[in-house]
Amino acid sequence: MPTITIAIANQKGGVGKTTTAINLAACLADKGKRVLLVDIDPQANATSGLGVQTQLGESIYECLIEGGDPQQKIKETSVPGLYLIPSELDMCGAELELSRLNNHLKRLASVLSPLRKSDFDLILIDCPPSLGLLTLNAFAASDYLLIPMQCEYYALEGITILLRVLEQLRESGVNPGLRLLGIVMTMFDPRTRLSHQVLEEVRKHFPELVFETVIPRATRLAEAPSFGKPIIHYDKYSAGAAAYQLLAQEILAKLNL
Repeated sequence: MPTITIAIANQKGGVGKTTTAINLAACLADKGKRVLLVDIDPQANATSGLGVQTQLGESIYECLIEGGDPQQKIKETSVPGLYLIPSELDMCGAELELSRLNNHLKRLASVLSPLRKSDFDLILIDCPPSLGLLTLNAFAASDYLLIPMQCEYYALEGITILLRVLEQLRESGVNPGLRLLGIVMTMFDPRTRLSHQVLEEVRKHFPELVFETVIPRATRLAEAPSFGKPIIHYDKYSAGAAAYQLLAQEILAKLNL
């Protein structure tokens, strides 16, 4: 079965995108899947959040700009079955470099192509909080788009923009097979009326697209990256760990894996 690639993206920062990338990847690996997480965010939070130390030249930057073997960039993590291609500060210049290259929207697709024929079940891409060339490259390289969406006003506005970009990439032929895997609501606080209102509103507008699992706003989830661990290794009995385990189950069921 070919490897399934999922871009995890939202142009707005602070919505739990990288938290979702790290913890979903770890939970999928925990369920016996062989998972590769590709960090293309220059902030490299997914890399540090998994406790992976890098040196200059170890990110996917060189492969994107000059070509090269992405297998050499893969690092093991502390989670059995979860591997990482890290990011680094060099990625800050990638967007400018990409804009000067031929086929600049499909560079990442070319880089990941050999890995999609390997023994990974899933490749997850953690995108920058923008709709720049790195994120568009992730969309062009993926089968599915997963959108983490914070339970706050403006949530619907953000989804609308992302769906418009997805449609443009399909219609232009850049990636006609790209589909929306779903929207996962994050930072849900059951004590506030706002969280309930936003969740209800998004589900009303996109009834088929919003996952049942809702990720809570939780201190343990926020603490885990500073220890370089996903939540299932930092506090496996926490509400955050339970939520990401359920989300992983939902996604595997949706993908028939």
